[in-house]
Order: sequence, then C-alpha cells, then structure tokens
Amino acid sequence: MHLLVGLGNPGPRHAGNRHNIGFMAVDEIVRRHSFGPWRARFQGQAAEGRIGRHKVLALKPETYMNESGQAVGAALRFYKLDPAAVTVLYDEIDLRPGKIKAKLDGGNAGHNGLRSIDAHIGKNYWRVRLGIGHPGDKDLVHAHVLSNFAKAESAWLVPLLDAVAEEMPGLLDGDDSGFMSRVAHRTAPPKPKPEPKPEGDPAPPPDKPEGGGDGL
Repeated sequence: MHLLVGLGNPGPRHAGNRHNIGFMAVDEIVRRHSFGPWRARFQGQAAEGRIGRHKVLALKPETYMNESGQAVGAALRFYKLDPAAVTVLYDEIDLRPGKIKAKLDGGNAGHNGLRSIDAHIGKNYWRVRLGIGHPGDKDLVHAHVLSNFAKAESAWLVPLLDAVAEEMPGLLDGDDSGFMSRVAHRTAPPKPKPEPKPEGDPAPPPDKPEGGGDGL
C-alpha cells in the first residue's frame, strides 16, 4: 500500500488557488488511473485504486493546510505504513511555474502543510514539489498562494497535471530521477520548426559596374 497525499484547503472558495495544486494533481491521478469514488475518511477525502503494480490510497486532508499531518498520520497508523510509503504533492513558490522536484526526506522550507506532516510522521517521506512561481516580494507570498490561477496559466498547468498523473508509476517504483525527466520532457514547450529552405538555385550576385573596381 502506498499513501498519495495532495495538499490544499477544502471548500469551493479555495478550489482554484495556487495553494491547492496538490489537490488538483491528486484529482487528476485518481481520474487518470480510474480509482474508486472519493469517500470521507481520515479527516479528509480518500479514494482507492492501483497505479502500475502498486495499491494506492489517495488522500486530500480536509483539516486545512496547517493541520494536514492529522489526516496523514491517521491514515499511516491505520494501514501500519512506513513514512517512506507516503508521497506528498504540494505547491512550491521557489520553483518556476510548471517545474517539479521529487525527493525522499528534506526540509519544509516554511510550508505549513509539510511542517504539520513532519510533526506527525517525521521527515522520511517522498515530496513532489510543484512549481507555482514566486511573486517577487516576500510580502506578496500569502496573497499569491491563496489567489486563483489565471486563465493563461492553464497553458502550463494542464500539461503539468497530465504529465504527473501519467508518469506517477515510475515514481512509485522509486525512479525519482526518471520521473522528473519524463515529466520535464512532456511539459517542455515544442521546439520551433526550422525555416524552410527556398526552392531552386540561389539568385546570381548583381553585376559589377563596368570599368572595374568600385567607380572611384
């Protein structure tokens, strides 16, 4: 059993927030891999299914971000899982929009959801950081993460969520570098097509004026 956790805040008011990209990613994973229905469990919404050879419980805590560890800890104890069987997907302001990083263990970088999870299960779990970009001023961070994605951002957000869902089997197999590489490949902007070469022979150079030289 593997526990796949998306972080966010519950309720329709927060559904489109940048802070909720973890919820969005888990929703797409559940849809892509045809999980069972969402049910109220472990102070959150949970759905069961399979990803590749792994049995997975997807979990969206409904405790609000700052208390996410309560739901994660409850599910971990119920299934008697090791923290390394947990993968948490969450927003990261220090990554450019559309970029990802995946690793086992690490710090929380001030993220309240991770801070809560660390307190309940320790730090030895997988983290998938989903880049949402920094507003450029630390005083604007709170408003930035709690504001909705702009419509134009769907150009990178939708491909990112698709790629993470499609490549998740590799991460659950422990291939974090391959997972990141394949997601990056899927989300890279298309290379511009080379300009077509003109057909036929090139035009001859213009004749020099008679008298030789340059006319001086």
